[in-house]
Amino acid sequence: MTGVPTFSTPFSFLGLLRLQSEASIHIAGIPLDIGTTNRSGARFGPPAIRTASRMLVDGDHPHWWIDPAALPVADIGDFDIALGDIPESLALIEQQAAEHAHLIALGGEHTISLPLLRALAAKAGAPLALVHFDAHVDTWPDNFGQVYAHGSVFFHAIEEGLIDPRRMVQIGIRSPVQKDVYDWTLGKGVTIVGAQDVHHYGAQAVAQRVTEVIGNVPAYLSFDIDCLDPAFAPGTGTPEIGGLASWQAQAILRRLDTLTFAGMDVVEVAPAYDTAEITALAAATMVWEYLALVGRNTA
Repeated sequence: MTGVPTFSTPFSFLGLLRLQSEASIHIAGIPLDIGTTNRSGARFGPPAIRTASRMLVDGDHPHWWIDPAALPVADIGDFDIALGDIPESLALIEQQAAEHAHLIALGGEHTISLPLLRALAAKAGAPLALVHFDAHVDTWPDNFGQVYAHGSVFFHAIEEGLIDPRRMVQIGIRSPVQKDVYDWTLGKGVTIVGAQDVHHYGAQAVAQRVTEVIGNVPAYLSFDIDCLDPAFAPGTGTPEIGGLASWQAQAILRRLDTLTFAGMDVVEVAPAYDTAEITALAAATMVWEYLALVGRNTA
């Protein structure tokens, strides 16, 4: 093994020093967390994820046998936000996201998915499919009177026609939820695969169901880290027991190789509640898995 030790990796995702102009996939941090409903702190997610990613720089992906860091990927730093102003922050995020063809966002709270989907759907010219890992449905019409917040992101995405709910799969759902919100989500055509379903049927069956629902249209991946059980991701604002193990999420992702992904975010990493970078490393690894998945035919 040659090069610098992992602990000396430059401070960027996977130590990437590539210029934006040299890459077709861009990674950006979005440190927004003023729409959280429980514990705050996801604004510190992007640097924590970048730091933890140093564990992923010393070899190839053991399934796809490529080095994700060798792909045309650049870490372009953090997006600007409007301090204390959610609507203005969403407008700024959408404006910046529109400048990138294939974007991976490091959150930040889940509200960031809405402007990212607005920008991507505008470029696609059609509603997107969505693969959504989460403990929560995030289809509340509002959160405690707040129109835009991390629990209402996909309510707005569906209502605005950014995503096709008939091509939307939610994986790992298990939190308390009002029945009318759950029924509204199902009524729109969303497929919900609860955490208990994942445990019972296994990764292969879940991945098969996802590919059946999504089909061959452009899809977006939104990975809320609280999809994982708090044993595997304690550093998050709204932890829920009974969630997925890290290996289950990896196993599902690796089986989605027939899908056409157009972008991704990983959100809700709040490192102040973390232990030994467990959550940040899980988040960084999910991005690494995604890079290997979308880059496996271009390496």
